Amino acid sequence: MAGALYGERGVLALLLARRSSALALGFFLLVLLLVAIAPLIAPADPSAMAVRQRLTPPGDLFPLGADAFGRDVLSRLLYAGRVSLMIGAGVAVVSSLFGILIGLIAGFFRSLDGPVSRIIDAMMAFPDILLAISLVAILGGSMVNVIIALSIVYTPRIARIVRASTLVIRELPYVEAARALGSPTHYMLTHHVLLNVLSPIIVQATFIFVYSMLAEAGLSFLGVGVDPSTPTWGTMINEGRQYIDQAPFLILFPGLAISFSVLSLQLVGDGLRDALDPRIARQM
Repeated sequence: MAGALYGERGVLALLLARRSSALALGFFLLVLLLVAIAPLIAPADPSAMAVRQRLTPPGDLFPLGADAFGRDVLSRLLYAGRVSLMIGAGVAVVSSLFGILIGLIAGFFRSLDGPVSRIIDAMMAFPDILLAISLVAILGGSMVNVIIALSIVYTPRIARIVRASTLVIRELPYVEAARALGSPTHYMLTHHVLLNVLSPIIVQATFIFVYSMLAEAGLSFLGVGVDPSTPTWGTMINEGRQYIDQAPFLILFPGLAISFSVLSLQLVGDGLRDALDPRIARQM
C-alpha cells in the first residue's frame, strides 16, 4: 500500500495529471491563501458600518458592494471564508478521528461489531440536516458547537468505511501471521490495518469537508448556525435574502464563493480517489 501511495509518480503527480483536478486544487489553494491573508488584503473592517452607504452596488468605493448596514461585502466575504473553511476542516478532522476509532473497533473485534454497527446504522437513518439542526439547538449556536454537531453527524460515514475495510484486512494472511506471532492488538491495528485504510479515509474526509461547508451554510441560512454577528457565507446569504430585489449582489457573491469552493474541493476529492485507486492510477 505504501508503494501505491508514495511510488515513483506519487499521489500529487497523479492528481495533477488530470487537468480538472489540477485546476480545482489550484483554485482551492488560492481561496485558502486569500482567506488566510484577509487582514492584509481586506479593504475595510468587516464590521465597520456606514449606514449612508447601505446597499451601495459594486463600484470604486465598495468593490463588491455594501450590505444593509453599509459594511463592505468583499471584506466580509474574506473573513466569512475563514470561518466557513475552519468549520469544514474542523469537522473533517474530528469526524475522521472518531470515525477511525469506531470503525477499527467494530471491524476488528467481532464481539463489538454488532452493537457498534447498529448504532452507526441508527445515526445514519436520520437526515443529516435535521440531525444537525437538533444537535445545534441542544448545544447552542457557536462555531465550536457547530463543529461538534456536524462531527457527530458525519462520523458514522467514516466509521462505516473503516469498518468495511477492516473486516477484509483482519482476515488477510499477514494479519493472521502477526496475531500468531503474538503482536499486540494496538500494533496490528495501527501498523497493519490503519495504514491500509488510509486511502478511503483521505478521500471520504475531503467529501466530508464539502458536506460540512454546505451544512454550515444551511444552518447559518436557517439562523441556527454560528452567532449571527460572526460572518459566514451562509450568514451573508441569510442577511441578503430580504434585499434580493434591491441588491442581488448580497446573495450572488457569497453564493458563488460557496459554489466554487465546494465544486473545487469535490473535484480534488474525485482526483484523490482515482489517484489512490491502484487500478485507475495505472491507467493515468
